[in-house]
Amino acid sequence: MTPLPQWRTNTPFASLTDTALDHARTALDAAIDAALCDFDQTQVTKHDHPQIVPAATVERILQHMAGLSEQFRTMNAYVHQFVSTNSRDDVAQAKQSELRSRAVRVSQLSTRLTAWAGCLDIPTLSAQSTYIAEHRFMLEEASRRALHQMSPEAEALASELNVSGGGAWARFHSTTTSQISVRYDNQDVPMSTIRTMAYDADSESRRSAYEAELATWKVHTTPLAMALNAIKGEVNTLSKRRGYANPIDISLADNRMDRATLDAMLGAAHDSFPYFRRYLQAKARRLGARTSLPWYDLFAPVAAESKSWSYTEACSFVVEQFSAYSPRMGAFAQRAITDGWIDAEPRHGKVDGAFCMGLQRDESRILMNYKPSIGIIMTLAHELGHAYHNLNLANQTPLNRDTPMTLAETASIFCETLAQNAALAHADANGKIEILESSLQRSTQVVVDITSRYLFESRVFEQRQNRELSADELSSLMLQAQRETYGDGLTEATLHPYMWAVKGHYYSTGRSFYNYPYMFGQLFGQGLYAIYLDNPRTFTSRYDELLSNTGKYDAATLAQTMGIDITQRSFWEGSLAVVADEVRQFEAVIDA
Repeated sequence: MTPLPQWRTNTPFASLTDTALDHARTALDAAIDAALCDFDQTQVTKHDHPQIVPAATVERILQHMAGLSEQFRTMNAYVHQFVSTNSRDDVAQAKQSELRSRAVRVSQLSTRLTAWAGCLDIPTLSAQSTYIAEHRFMLEEASRRALHQMSPEAEALASELNVSGGGAWARFHSTTTSQISVRYDNQDVPMSTIRTMAYDADSESRRSAYEAELATWKVHTTPLAMALNAIKGEVNTLSKRRGYANPIDISLADNRMDRATLDAMLGAAHDSFPYFRRYLQAKARRLGARTSLPWYDLFAPVAAESKSWSYTEACSFVVEQFSAYSPRMGAFAQRAITDGWIDAEPRHGKVDGAFCMGLQRDESRILMNYKPSIGIIMTLAHELGHAYHNLNLANQTPLNRDTPMTLAETASIFCETLAQNAALAHADANGKIEILESSLQRSTQVVVDITSRYLFESRVFEQRQNRELSADELSSLMLQAQRETYGDGLTEATLHPYMWAVKGHYYSTGRSFYNYPYMFGQLFGQGLYAIYLDNPRTFTSRYDELLSNTGKYDAATLAQTMGIDITQRSFWEGSLAVVADEVRQFEAVIDA
């Protein structure tokens, strides 16, 4: 078997022990000190009255933050490459710990800038300076956030305490879960490998691996419950102190959308559940079950003699389809593969799942855990989509690249849909079943499972206001959410009570409700793909411009540039109608 790639870690530094990395850290410290001195002298902080400040002064402060953002981003991403692929790397852990203290200082400066923005006459300053005008959206957003800030002293303290509080618990979850081994078939197997067995063609292997997974998670639930309680407790406390009614309000502000849009999307999703349950029941029939699907068969292959995709084949296919859409996108994907931006090998100490992070300029790094199913094509296309988004953001200033989670999924879902539809067009009858099922499988995760996660997290926040929740109570809430969403599509006795321990998305003080943005991204991306099909000749340049501007507009305004009104439920229902049609096609094939 051809070895799976590990990403190259020789740029922009030769190694973790490269003296250039130490010099970069020293330069970052000097830049932070210089910014702090300027912030103090300029009195960049919260004021009781509006401030009259020269445009040149505001430009200088913004340039401080832009430089710090760029320096820290590159160093942090470089070190994170080592931590995420080997959590036992003590040198990498130490380097990342060193950067956390710098992250706190940068965050404190950012908090001070936010408070200061609330005192500035932004329209007048924007008229006086093209640089400020370029950052007007960012400043106006900061001004709105300033209304929810605590005192400068309290904000600084909260930032410092997060390192040893919620941030420490988040690292505990990531490190602990990446090192969990499962006793399976008389050997210790990484949890990430056990979870990939959900895609195995053999039913008994899927079932036994799932049972081993649940038994292992159960052993670890007590410390993980402590971590989750600590994080949610901290978020609840700070939400109240900052004047938010609920943590969801912070999430909506972070994602640049309003509650009406969220309710419209979730309402449309809820009404689509019967279609998803029909799909799960049809899959159960295909696999020989009676009426409902066991959890361990959620990702089971359904096509006869399902094709096993090698990593090389997946790469070639994705590059070919990207190139057919846009030579620029195809060339970029090939560059990412050839230049060693991708780490695809599952191994001990490596985190589960997949992600893409920007490294420097237009370069990204992609982590994934290879599986031989057709899903590897979709995962690769999805993460390369994120990298392509970073490419289009590279022409913006660092402060205008800050993209909310809702819009951060725009390119990834579009590219995933591009690859899926291409695969469907090239497939034989058996391949069409496989691809159609793969699409429905992903849609089920993004719509049904994401809703279950949203319900779970909402209830945890609500109940955590009164007291800590035991591991059993967390599991009970998770099962309740799964019953409400999956319904009779899944066999109740096989539901996953420990999914709250699995998903790292719950373990963040800075990004609560990490879940629903994925649904937004999926449905928004599908809506954009429909626009592309209507007029492909004019779409590409407009789409690249949209990606470039995701840090400069709220979600609704950006959607309007493509003729989409996300505040209307009809938009979300239109995207979900695609799923309903796929379910009908799948049922027809299964029951033929």
